Amino acid sequence: MTTLENATIGDTTEVRRADGKRPPWMEKPNALTQTLKFIVLGVAVAVVIIPFWSVIATSLADQKTINDAGGGMVMWPKGVSFDAYHAVLSGGVVTRAVAISVGVTVVGTLLSLAATAGLAYWLSRPGAFGAKPVLMLVLGAVLFSPGLIPSYLVVKEFHLLDSLWSLILPVLVNAFNVIVMRAFFQELPKELFESAAIDGVGAVTTLTRIVLPLSKAVLAVIGLFYAVAYWNAFFNALLYIQSSDKWPMALVLRTYVVNQTTIGGDSAGEALPPQLPLQMAILVIAIVPILLVYPFLQRHFAKGVMIGAVKG
Repeated sequence: MTTLENATIGDTTEVRRADGKRPPWMEKPNALTQTLKFIVLGVAVAVVIIPFWSVIATSLADQKTINDAGGGMVMWPKGVSFDAYHAVLSGGVVTRAVAISVGVTVVGTLLSLAATAGLAYWLSRPGAFGAKPVLMLVLGAVLFSPGLIPSYLVVKEFHLLDSLWSLILPVLVNAFNVIVMRAFFQELPKELFESAAIDGVGAVTTLTRIVLPLSKAVLAVIGLFYAVAYWNAFFNALLYIQSSDKWPMALVLRTYVVNQTTIGGDSAGEALPPQLPLQMAILVIAIVPILLVYPFLQRHFAKGVMIGAVKG
């Protein structure tokens, strides 16, 4: 069996075999391998980009283009028309739903990050009072779901039905996110906490002034998880929200695209014509906000997804 050696050159360490050659996986790939990689990556990109472009193109297509395509999706609109976006936004239903979803997403994400960071910090401190029983409860929440009926009864007993708080408070803390953030906090240098204790700094100040500034990567990842979950909140809204004027974007999208019915006013429940550009315009409005937020978190996301994968 061939053994490997570590050859240190300057500040770098290079892995070599006993015979002085590098392992096969460290060699430069040949032209065939690079071509295959390019083809695979190109296919993967096309699988992602083409459907999204088709949605945008269909939302901008006029009725003639849709008719020429047999009433289906188009890849390139012959005539660009913003009538679908005007029809969606002029009525106010989608605009109000977007505002509700933005409010729920922003408030919910901030509250969830605060609650998750506080709980994870408490569970990560050695010798914290009651940390072990609570950690067992958190681990149990990962494995077992409370169920639909108990969750509904809890929301009802707290008088949260038909309230936007029913989209935030029942899902305020995610057990998996707590475990991930706790693992990150445990990897921070112990000397930081010892220095803070010597200086007489309290736990809250240590968390806000020392821990959180060093945890931008995990906060970005967990914050993105929470934001996507709140923005796509559909099932909870379907269960807890009865008033259509309080529906978030995900529920309005379902009503327009799946049920093909209007919302509110005298036209509630009235069937809409199968206008594909109208449906695709609503879909674009629902997708774009998350796509706009992701680039600002990307530099932290790559580091954050590696949390706990490597132990130093």
